[in-house]
Amino acid sequence: MAAVRAGLTEDDLRMLVKGPTADERALAAHKLCRAMDRDNMSRQEMAQAHEILRLMAKDAAELVRRALAITLKASPVLPRDVALKLARDVESIAAPVLNFSPAFSDEDLIDIARTGGAARQEAIARRHNLPAAVASALTDVGCEESVRLVCANDNADLGENALQTAISRYETSQPVLTAIAYRKVLPMSVTERLVDLVSDQVRRHLIEQHSVSPAVAQQIATAASERAVVDLVDQAGRAGDMGAFVAHLNKNGRLTASLLLRALAQGQMALFEWGISELAGVPHHRTWLMIHDAGPLGLKAIYERAGLPARLFPAFRSGVDTFHAINADGAARDKERFQERMLQRFLTQPQQAPKEDVDYLLEKMDRLASQARVARRAGGRTIN
Repeated sequence: MAAVRAGLTEDDLRMLVKGPTADERALAAHKLCRAMDRDNMSRQEMAQAHEILRLMAKDAAELVRRALAITLKASPVLPRDVALKLARDVESIAAPVLNFSPAFSDEDLIDIARTGGAARQEAIARRHNLPAAVASALTDVGCEESVRLVCANDNADLGENALQTAISRYETSQPVLTAIAYRKVLPMSVTERLVDLVSDQVRRHLIEQHSVSPAVAQQIATAASERAVVDLVDQAGRAGDMGAFVAHLNKNGRLTASLLLRALAQGQMALFEWGISELAGVPHHRTWLMIHDAGPLGLKAIYERAGLPARLFPAFRSGVDTFHAINADGAARDKERFQERMLQRFLTQPQQAPKEDVDYLLEKMDRLASQARVARRAGGRTIN
């Protein structure tokens, strides 16, 4: 017998079966399980060991069954039928086995996830290398915490459909949405959907860590007005494909004079150039020449071709002139400092920007000044 070969005595085995107290039987169970897990056994010895484990799994004392579950929770020695019996036991016994044991098939875990209740779902959700079928089942039927756990488990194989299901079921749960957002890899469709549901902090993480498509920017714009589109480009420092970005905005009726003026006044010249190019139907390189290198009439000509309001042209002219003047100064192009100088000069020059746009730009300048004060208090330096 494997247990005897490992140094256990017949008294140990008798204590396991007939020990007068639960503590004595639990101690014998723990000793036997450790010996089984440590030794190499023949097929016959393994069969005998399994019979002993089945005996332990039937013990009336919870302490004995828990000793079995905890000691062999990750061991290949534990047979499937015993693992399934323990999985149906009280939660303190079921959880370690469900969390670690290799004895279960995918079908076992799916069935337990569907019928076993929250504590068992959560134990399964924490498993290492959770297969796609099991992870998907959890997103289908799991309680909120189990769905959060499986989404936070980067070793869980969660496909696009499973993630979309999790969002659909818990779209008002910031813990679940945040767990999804912080996964290492996300399908684009999931990123696009999340961006309108999560907090500002999590949204910034999505923008910084996952590719930002025109559709993502558009989704934010639809939910939070034109200001959100400009802020998105500002925060991300890029739009992966600016031509596609503005084309998408234009297709959805969001490429407006107000948006372009707000972007230009913040020094986001690329967005302005590509926006004018899109509206005018003129290639970007030709639009660039007419804005920057075609004399005083070039900007007016491309502006009129873009169909933008004539009354706003002086404001756009002021923005382009301000941009050129700051570049000519040769000042350092620190992003925040450049934006602040751009806004200061733009807002102090005669122009005819609508009141709502001026109010927005003043608020933006206030935010930049506030951020600079915070940086100075923290020991940062502002570049003049």
